[in-house]
Amino acid sequence: MLVPDDASWSIGELAERAATTVKTVRFYSDSGLLPQRPRSGGGHRRYGPEALERLRLIRALRGLGLALPEVCRALDELDEGGGEAGAGGAFEGAVASRLRSVGSQLAALRWQEAALRLVQECPPGERAERLRLVGAMSSPPSTGTLVRFWRAWLPARMPAKATSAFLDAAVPEVPQSPGPLNVLAFARLHAMVSRPCTPDVRPAQPAAHQDAGPRDVAVLYGGLASAYELAGAELRAGRAPGGGEALDGFVDAYACARGRHDTPDFRRRLARQLADDPRIDAYWELVEQVVTPAGQRPEPTPGSAHDWLLKALHTDVADYAA
Repeated sequence: MLVPDDASWSIGELAERAATTVKTVRFYSDSGLLPQRPRSGGGHRRYGPEALERLRLIRALRGLGLALPEVCRALDELDEGGGEAGAGGAFEGAVASRLRSVGSQLAALRWQEAALRLVQECPPGERAERLRLVGAMSSPPSTGTLVRFWRAWLPARMPAKATSAFLDAAVPEVPQSPGPLNVLAFARLHAMVSRPCTPDVRPAQPAAHQDAGPRDVAVLYGGLASAYELAGAELRAGRAPGGGEALDGFVDAYACARGRHDTPDFRRRLARQLADDPRIDAYWELVEQVVTPAGQRPEPTPGSAHDWLLKALHTDVADYAA
């Protein structure tokens, strides 16, 4: 319905037209957000169509969850821009901030829902233990404990870029839409790496760390990352461990780190050494459970890729001996 530009309403009439309360109109008016017309002879507030449009806009912004100061800045920007919000300005910044906040809240709620289902669906005898595991984490949880675990395990003075690349591969992202089993696996992972760093808890350093300096270890992990990626593709395709680009890259990573060449003798020595190297299989098994959605095939991890490559290496060495 068209409203004449010279229309003038009382505070009650404006509230009725906007389908809100007089208290709400008075609050926004006292905040300086609503344009007023000259007061009536009796000193009562009067408002025009511009106040109705502004009130509807304010309520829309507030309905999106924007705080009052953000609404004020957005309105100022709209006034300065002739009704248009500038790109990257107060309005877009407020909306982007609100989206981040809502995203964080949704992530927390999804995690809490999965955790509640985990507790609800477990046998009564396991409930106390699961509550203890879940209660030790925030919602959603942080990966900080996992990062600290690996930083203590990596060689000292390893280049920052190589360390960052390793952590990206070794520390799983928190699932955005977890199921109960994802929550349980992450909780167990968190508990595993949060134990005191005693010799029986912290994994022993692999031989690769002992035989090479920090920069050589960086070369090793850079090569292993590429080999693991190739092996992951083989795992997804369901191929049995065997020779090829992934295995060649795997062996070459160790050879380059040690200043050696890839020969049958080197492969035999490497196979024996890796078979005896300490492993933290429990960590990688839990990571696999964390990153794999319910009902789907397990997602490859550096741990499963390493196992595939080690089997491929042993097969390759056995073929040399045959």
